[in-house]
Amino acid sequence: MARDTDPSLNRRRLRIELRRAREQANLTQRDATSALEWSLSKLIRLEAGTVSISVTDLRALLQLYGITEPQLVTELEEAARGSKGPSWWAPYSDMVRPQFAQYLGYEGAATSIRYYHPAVISSLFQTEDYTMAQLAPRETPELARRSAELRTTRQELLFESENGPEVALVLDEAVVRRVIGSPGVMRHQLEHLKRMSQHPRVTMRLLPFSAGAHYSMGSSFTLLGFKDDDDLLYLEGPTGSVSNRDDLDLTARYQECFEDISNKAYEGDRMIELIDTVKESLDNT
Repeated sequence: MARDTDPSLNRRRLRIELRRAREQANLTQRDATSALEWSLSKLIRLEAGTVSISVTDLRALLQLYGITEPQLVTELEEAARGSKGPSWWAPYSDMVRPQFAQYLGYEGAATSIRYYHPAVISSLFQTEDYTMAQLAPRETPELARRSAELRTTRQELLFESENGPEVALVLDEAVVRRVIGSPGVMRHQLEHLKRMSQHPRVTMRLLPFSAGAHYSMGSSFTLLGFKDDDDLLYLEGPTGSVSNRDDLDLTARYQECFEDISNKAYEGDRMIELIDTVKESLDNT
């Protein structure tokens, strides 16, 4: 992995490779830290991908785990050198919680993103005006503007990259009918959704009111998929945001929920027809 890659992605590569190497060496985290005379918390943070690692410490771990393959060693040393420094969201660090910062690192490495929110349009598909209007009741104009900038940068990184992830979005009918800001803001937002539905890496569906109850009616969720790792479930709520890797049953429930609402949702022309119906109702207000 190149050194000019975002540091969070280098830390993620190291997290995966070092955990795999330790397990293949039949060592627990405590075994490894005892052998190296490290604190247990140091290795825990390294394997969580929340901190960088020096090349010296990396070499000590690789020697302990018996990793000697030259190309892999070179790649991991390069990742270690690139694990330091600010991530792309550093200019917004005062408004990005640690858990969300960790999520952004995972998002940048994901090969697929599946998203549902029962109340608002996904931040990856919001227009700037919609974001500003959504945040207006609880944020200052300046903070709302910076939040909009952060979301726009995320969108550019994910949708303008040649190797970006496949993104599947289920819109709730309540989301497209709730007028955020003025009718003009909402019309622009609905047109933007229609344009984004044509993006080659976007699958967009719209869950109608007639679909009835489902598992995640009261909360949003995101499922990130990776080629080299388990899915990551990310839950966002009023008390903060939680990413979950350890509760596989919970992740499976949300995977099943996404399949359920996807199967019940409108797609293609039927989805566009409903969006246009809502847009026409705004034209008459």
